[in-house]
Amino acid sequence: MAIDAATVRKVARLARIAEPDDRIEQLAKELNGIMTWIEQLGEVDTDGVEPMASAVQTPLPMRDDVVTEGGDPEKVLSNAPRRAGDFYVVPKVVE
Repeated sequence: MAIDAATVRKVARLARIAEPDDRIEQLAKELNGIMTWIEQLGEVDTDGVEPMASAVQTPLPMRDDVVTEGGDPEKVLSNAPRRAGDFYVVPKVVE
C-alpha cells in the first residue's frame, strides 16, 4: 500500500495535526517505509506460536462476575461538560 501526499494530508487533518507543506513529502516517505516494514512482518511464520499479552507469563487476577443494577447516571454524568439525557455529548471527529 503506497501512501501519497494526499493521504498524508487527509490523515493529518483527521488527526488534527498541522503539518507544513514542505514536510508532507518526507512524511509520505517515512510512512511508506513503516508500511513496508509492517508488510515484512506478515511473512513471519507464526504457526504454532501461542498469542501472548505480555513478555512475562503472569496469571491475571480474576473477579466474580456479578450482575448489578448499574451506576447512578446522575453521579456518573455530574462532571460531564455536556450531556443529553443520560449520555455524554462529544464532538464529531470522524467524517
